[in-house]
Amino acid sequence: MRSEFEFINHIKKTYALKHIGDDCAALPKDDKTDMVITADLLVEDIDFRLDWTTAKFLGHKALAVSLSDIAAMGAKPTWALLSIGVPEKIWKGDFLDEFYEGWHGLAAESGVELVGGDISRVPDKIVIDSVVSGDVAKGKAVLRSGAKPGDAIYVSGELGGAAAGLALLENGLRYSDLLIPEQLNLLKEQLAPTPQKGFTFQTFPVTSMIDLSDGLSSDLAHICSASGVGAKVFLERLPFNSNLDAIGLSPERKVDLVLNGGEDFELLFTVDEKKISPQFLVEFHRIGVVTANVGIIEFIDGDKTTVLEPKGYQHF
Repeated sequence: MRSEFEFINHIKKTYALKHIGDDCAALPKDDKTDMVITADLLVEDIDFRLDWTTAKFLGHKALAVSLSDIAAMGAKPTWALLSIGVPEKIWKGDFLDEFYEGWHGLAAESGVELVGGDISRVPDKIVIDSVVSGDVAKGKAVLRSGAKPGDAIYVSGELGGAAAGLALLENGLRYSDLLIPEQLNLLKEQLAPTPQKGFTFQTFPVTSMIDLSDGLSSDLAHICSASGVGAKVFLERLPFNSNLDAIGLSPERKVDLVLNGGEDFELLFTVDEKKISPQFLVEFHRIGVVTANVGIIEFIDGDKTTVLEPKGYQHF
């Protein structure tokens, strides 16, 4: 059975769609600015469960997933459309008021204005459609396709936290003030993640970028595919989430969460280090290097090298 990414590529080729293939579509706006736009769908019991989260957390995350896409293009978010389908039992309660409170809380922090959307009744499960637009300087949107052999590979922050939070939820843990701080931190990284501000990357020459939503192994593979390159990733350089040690995971499980877990919404980017002062990169984590070995990601653990296969989340 074909994957969602194979289907997207099929549609792109069949209908000659030239703006598909990055975290957002980049479209001309005026002489100085391009507009980037993204759409994300969240479906109950696929992307979230009501017994795991709160309405306020869900509103926050519905916007966060789209803001992360805008960030991955190096753009600044501006406006949003939000559509939601809810069953009648949800409509009769205060769920929607709390949902929009969570959404607008993050919107206020991010400078995003809600300019429209739709509300509809659905028979059973909640469905959320988030559309966000942003602005970027003309021709400066950061694509997945610009990585070159010799570029360094960086991530913007620690990895594995959201996936560990999901694992805790799957094991029956629920967000509560009774939990230890590390558990609370991991759950919140899954339920109400903090997206990065990608427009800050306009200050130095990033050659490619993607947000870590599907998992490092999968998202790096997307960059390699779009750029026609390969990569080397070093285990000793991976930035493990600082809360992972407190929940009793094996070393192998922690590595799996970091490589394949997803939803950290950090930024994975490549940069030509010869064109930038090292001081601009000190806050980020250098995890590897781009190679000319097209389509092959080498995972280096000391003296052992294996091929890193994409094992992040897939819908199909």
